Amino acid sequence: MNNDREDFWEKQSFVVITDNTKPAMKYTIDELNERGKEVYVFDLSANPGKGDIKSVEDIPDNVENTVLGITTSNPADFVQALKNRGCSNFWIHWRTETPEIEEMEDPHIQIIKGKCPMMYLGKDFSIHGLHRSIAKLTGKY
Repeated sequence: MNNDREDFWEKQSFVVITDNTKPAMKYTIDELNERGKEVYVFDLSANPGKGDIKSVEDIPDNVENTVLGITTSNPADFVQALKNRGCSNFWIHWRTETPEIEEMEDPHIQIIKGKCPMMYLGKDFSIHGLHRSIAKLTGKY
């Protein structure tokens, strides 16, 4: 039986916002690409990759899901900007939550926080799969 966190990854289009401070963001991008998802990367670091999105305005309208793994900017600023562009599902990487994210309540959006994306995307025989198994056994999945 799927939960909201598992269902999040079933969508087809994603924007991943990173500043290269959370290594799991690269793995998330790679795994989504491997699964054939439509992935847009918005890299806030000093050295974004070629082809990466350079501003919120460059993100296509109605991208289904946004994954935020940033520590150099407030993710709440991006949630509001992307909500205005039609995105309603947000994943805030664990340990990147801010007070503004914690206080955010909006019946028109879903915010998943406090979890690493790779616990849900990682292969069974990997450190992420081991983490997933432990989380399931301890009721923290």
